[in-house]
Amino acid sequence: MKKIDKGIAFIKQNVSMFRCLVDNEPYDHVDGHSLVCPQGHQLDLNKKGAINFLNKTANTEYDDSMLAARRKVLTAGLFDGIVQEVNAELPTENQHILDVGTGEGTPLKRLLDLRQQNDTAIGFDISKAGVNLATQLDTEAFFAVADLANLPFANSSFDSIVEFFSPSAYEEFKRVLKPGGTLVKVVPASGYLHQLREMLYPVDSPKHTYQNDKVVQRFMENYPTATQREISYDWTIPTELYVDLLHMTPLHWGARPETQAMAEKTPLSKVTVNVVIMTVQN
Repeated sequence: MKKIDKGIAFIKQNVSMFRCLVDNEPYDHVDGHSLVCPQGHQLDLNKKGAINFLNKTANTEYDDSMLAARRKVLTAGLFDGIVQEVNAELPTENQHILDVGTGEGTPLKRLLDLRQQNDTAIGFDISKAGVNLATQLDTEAFFAVADLANLPFANSSFDSIVEFFSPSAYEEFKRVLKPGGTLVKVVPASGYLHQLREMLYPVDSPKHTYQNDKVVQRFMENYPTATQREISYDWTIPTELYVDLLHMTPLHWGARPETQAMAEKTPLSKVTVNVVIMTVQN
């Protein structure tokens, strides 16, 4: 089946999950390759089977090379331990899942592969390049280009929302999450990829260390009953993916060129994955 036909099949089955951003009404039917609302506003699926809900291209620092590097490293398993822990927080029943800031889509694919459920999953990102790469994955998930602050989804559309290192828009999350639904947010902890951070930035640089206090505090202010779990594991870096690991994170942005060059020539054998997983029932 062509990707656009697969996308249309998903839309037809789940048309009421999407809302028109012009009049804020749920879409109610599909006409050809277009999603149409009761007032006649429509959006077309592209050949990749995805929809772009943005009126103009968003500027993002996640370029094609960074996303390609990220795909290689995540496919090799860097986040598999995180995905397993996120899955443990989700209900075992079939879920309608929203992946916020899906990027190139690998964490969502790995989550669905692990769950082996008949889930309905949508991943969205503001990065068109990321979503284009996500559509290449062998997964039943649907992907869209959308703005976190103005989600193109109807009220109470999702049983679960997951976030892997993504910014949040809590009022929108509360709107689209069903009553009793689950929100799982993953944020870096102080030890996350610390070997790279310490290699790229001197001791007196504010980027030499990282603290997530403000992000965690903001989440807890919105969800006072949320639980927190910190997990940590070491990941053995495949030799051929070391440079990709350096380039897949924002850590190398801002590092001095000579420091980046030195880091590329000084391969590490392992790196630490250290995150906090926050979970709440809506």
